[in-house]
Amino acid sequence: MTGPNSPAASARTITAVAHRGDPYLFRENTLASIRSALRAGAGAVEVDVRLTRDGVPVLLHDATLERLWGHTRVLDSLTADELRELTGGGVPTLREALQLGAERSGPRLFIDLPDPSAAGAAVAEVHASEAAERVYYCGGVTSMLAVRRADPAAEIALTWTTLMPPRRALLDAVAPRWLNYRFGLVSPELVARNHSDGLLVSAWTADTRFTMRRLLAAGVDAITTNRVGTLRSLLRG
Repeated sequence: MTGPNSPAASARTITAVAHRGDPYLFRENTLASIRSALRAGAGAVEVDVRLTRDGVPVLLHDATLERLWGHTRVLDSLTADELRELTGGGVPTLREALQLGAERSGPRLFIDLPDPSAAGAAVAEVHASEAAERVYYCGGVTSMLAVRRADPAAEIALTWTTLMPPRRALLDAVAPRWLNYRFGLVSPELVARNHSDGLLVSAWTADTRFTMRRLLAAGVDAITTNRVGTLRSLLRG
């Protein structure tokens, strides 16, 4: 017997990762969205971190404010104070997100770094907030190498977009705990190969029950979704 309710599935820990919070209910990468994801039972909340002009790590996926906030301004052209004024305080700092996470036990913050230049400041903020045990990081090779340089002990999920496995030299340099795949790439064979290499497998971004069930049956260790309540209901059976 296989599938999300099988003995094999229930015997392992599967992390429900809320993608940018709970974006179908609240604007992504905001404190309200994070709170909603935590209420829905997320095991981790993925957020995107970039830097303002004065080097403050804040939660924003895009390089500009246009899609979410209706301004064409580029984030790294704004100071943190200017950003706060322009968005009415809507874009939280990483420090605020870490403080919010400290109010709950269990769920972790999964920091995605679309801009490698933000890695050092993000890691520094995590340590200044005494949150290293509640955080792990994801992103491409350049970003994760920067995280590894900044924190030799950081837990890393290396985002990987091909079926070809990473070279051994790269794995040695990044030392990831996870490989983080687009959901369409994931198969039982890929998961088994990574498990045999000592790596956990995370899949993103799965929003339908059909895809979630397929990933669970394939044996993944974490699923990132915009519908964390739906995923949690599947995991509860």
